[in-house]
Amino acid sequence: MSMMRVRAFPLPAPYRLGFSLVEVLIALIVMSIGMLGIAGLYVQSMQAGRTSMFRHHAVTLAGDVADRIRANPRARGEYALAGSNNNCVAAGVVCTEAEMAAHDIFSWNRQAADSLPNGRVSIGFDDAFSPPRYTITVLWEEPGENPGYSITIPVSDL
Repeated sequence: MSMMRVRAFPLPAPYRLGFSLVEVLIALIVMSIGMLGIAGLYVQSMQAGRTSMFRHHAVTLAGDVADRIRANPRARGEYALAGSNNNCVAAGVVCTEAEMAAHDIFSWNRQAADSLPNGRVSIGFDDAFSPPRYTITVLWEEPGENPGYSITIPVSDL
């Protein structure tokens, strides 16, 4: 019995080089999934940056509110009322503490509407404490899933 030798013939040159179509398709699928992941991260980072910017505006606005309340301590409960444009910042106009408080509230609500989506400021006054306490709340609506945020800061008029 003789052994038969099987001779392997090499494939012609065009078939030995490169990748098969299946390998290329698998590589494209893997790259596509990776690119989708990168796109998702980019969208999330843009949303987080927008939320961070809104929070920065809200904290800055709340700090301005607190400083103006401290600058006008005799207005007391007037800050918890509605605001009005009394033109108190014009040259030569003299306003009472209550008129200045109403003008401050008007200005804050305008700033909140300009810098925050559906932004508004509310101020609570509690004179049960000595010194009285103010609670500043800045509200805005966050686009997307979140219904909104608020920042509440207690302020004493000392």
